[in-house]
Amino acid sequence: MHEDRIRLPALMDKVMTAAQAAQLFRNGMTVGMSGFTRAGDAKALPLALVERARSEPLALTLITGASLGSDSDGLMANAGVVARRLPFQSDAALRRKINSGEVMFIDQHLSETAEQLRGGSLKPVDIAVIEAVAINADGGIVPTMSVGNSASFAQQAAQVIVEINLSAPLALEGLHDIYLPAQRPERQPIPLTRTGQRIGSGAIHIDPARIAAIVITDSPDSPSNVLPPDAETQAIAGHIVAFLEAEVAAGRMGPELLPLQAGIGTIANAVLHGLTGSSFRNLTMYSEVLQDSAIALLDSGQLAMASASSITLSAAMHERFLRDIARYRDRIVLRPQEISNHPELVKRLGVIALNTALEFDIYGNVNSTHVGGTHMMNGIGGSGDFARNGQLSFFVSKSVAKDGAISSVVPMTPHVDHTEHDVDVLVTEWGLADLRGLAPRERAPLIIERCAHPDYRPQLRAYLAEALPRGGQTPHVLEKAYSWHARYRERGTMIDY
Repeated sequence: MHEDRIRLPALMDKVMTAAQAAQLFRNGMTVGMSGFTRAGDAKALPLALVERARSEPLALTLITGASLGSDSDGLMANAGVVARRLPFQSDAALRRKINSGEVMFIDQHLSETAEQLRGGSLKPVDIAVIEAVAINADGGIVPTMSVGNSASFAQQAAQVIVEINLSAPLALEGLHDIYLPAQRPERQPIPLTRTGQRIGSGAIHIDPARIAAIVITDSPDSPSNVLPPDAETQAIAGHIVAFLEAEVAAGRMGPELLPLQAGIGTIANAVLHGLTGSSFRNLTMYSEVLQDSAIALLDSGQLAMASASSITLSAAMHERFLRDIARYRDRIVLRPQEISNHPELVKRLGVIALNTALEFDIYGNVNSTHVGGTHMMNGIGGSGDFARNGQLSFFVSKSVAKDGAISSVVPMTPHVDHTEHDVDVLVTEWGLADLRGLAPRERAPLIIERCAHPDYRPQLRAYLAEALPRGGQTPHVLEKAYSWHARYRERGTMIDY
């Protein structure tokens, strides 16, 4: 029936419905599910677990690569299936449960989860649920559009459930490069020195006896929900292109730049779109996710090679990618996320990191995760992996939000994900602040004049003028540092009328 997908005949009797496979789960288990930014996620088991939770308690610790698609996170959260979640999410319903305290959320650097599982500081995975194109004759599991933490989950789990997705074409085979580091302290250097180099195998290899169930699905990934570039994001892209052109002119890098990384989301995707048609050629990417912009750069001929852990595309681009996959297969590599995000490799390759900020302060500290300093948005994702270890670390944001009621440049961020030490360049639609080599007292006026919205510059100047006489390496008016956020909560605007 599925001989072209299940190539080990002894596994054919493991095929069952999702409802049958859901009976393998027990309350309190730790479950590892494939899925990274809506790509390569399990489609059937989340729904089957929700249905089972209607009749009996079923609260799980759920670990993934990153966010899931098909509203799975929200459906499971609302059904009480998710008691604890890590390391990243982007679902509105789950976000509400997290911020109400009903779901315990552990926000982690994406390179760390597999290491903590391997080191035993997280409870071991009881069941791994992995979406696959096929299972090879030796039991090797071929992933679909993401790898994420799937290889680590499958390596550790007592039982593995494989969802064979018939909508994922067999032509995806050959994209993947599965390599996992050895245990510490005997671990050797990861032998990867070029973006497109392959150092592992094309499948996740486990003992086939641990495959407890195979579920057949036929559902495509949820499409990306990023918005197309607008005037502000195009302006941000223009500032970055001009900056990189100046770096090339100064001899700090060649016209092929250094490997690029871009975080998930509308702004980072738009910035990469801005490189299309630029003077740069033979570009490479070493990132965690490839979005529409990466495929556009491949199509333009400017991007020579792209390495990531996931491919997350709009519906139209997803169809185009699968239709022409033979054209892309030799120029894309999908790796486990602890390899795509590994600090050793990010530093070795000299990655240029492009990530998005919710807000940043006048000294260059960045908040990527907490609205108002308290309420989780999505999570830090891979931005910290790349910001701290890359050759260049950009953080980008539109200068205002909520129709100007919120400034993205504030006196002090009430939550810090990336300290000033890990931030090289800040960019909004108004301009770019190169912070390299500057002391805090030098950064502050530059950030205010280059990045802040004109409506907020007088307030920021006034704050800095009051702070400077108080002294210190990083002058502040502590009793007013968070007054902007308090004003927004009380009045609905940060503007001080």
